[in-house]
Amino acid sequence: MPVAATTRHRRPPNLTVRARDGARTDNLAEQAYRNLRALILERKIAPGAAVIEGRLAEDLRISRTPMREALVRLVGEGLLERADARSYSVRKVSPTEYFQSMQVRETMETHAMDLAADRVPAAEIDTLMRDIRRLATHANQEADHWQADDRLHLMFAQASGNAVLVRMIETLRVNTRLFEIAGPFRRVAMDGTEHLEILAAWRAGDVKAAKKALLAHLRSLQQEALDVLSGRRA
Repeated sequence: MPVAATTRHRRPPNLTVRARDGARTDNLAEQAYRNLRALILERKIAPGAAVIEGRLAEDLRISRTPMREALVRLVGEGLLERADARSYSVRKVSPTEYFQSMQVRETMETHAMDLAADRVPAAEIDTLMRDIRRLATHANQEADHWQADDRLHLMFAQASGNAVLVRMIETLRVNTRLFEIAGPFRRVAMDGTEHLEILAAWRAGDVKAAKKALLAHLRSLQQEALDVLSGRRA
């Protein structure tokens, strides 16, 4: 189960001591941003959970200035919502927003595949396929799964040459990820199988089949969400 941001269990790595100059503050803010973003997206902090600036700075062993910069950045990305001057909460995504975001992802991610044709190195595909196959042996399987998920779903957009498309897909993925981590979804094995089908088709040079496999994967996620919401799946 996700834990609240204010608990002291399973602390992230020490981010180092207080900042002493501007460059140090920037570095600490970046580290705080990455650590907190991972805590949210890897289910360590639940949707709706309170994130108190001072308490979180203490938990992460960092001064408040870089922590405040990291929190503001996460608000801008849609991961956090401001409650008051010094507290935030992890944003909750409604089912309507989730399904609407998934529909737009279908269009954008398949378009990214069209743009990325012949632009993704075979070695990159092979490495990702190998890492997905190895997930079952990892101790930190769920966190590693989310990293592989990010790599696959952003790979084609990043190869497309369209930076705006990358940013839009990243935003949509935040929306759908927040909803998925709020619900009882456990898809590591199924996602791995579906991801490998996408990559195998792409590796074979069949963009049409890869797009079909991607759509099937995204619709499988939506169907599972419908099953959970309707009570058909526990």
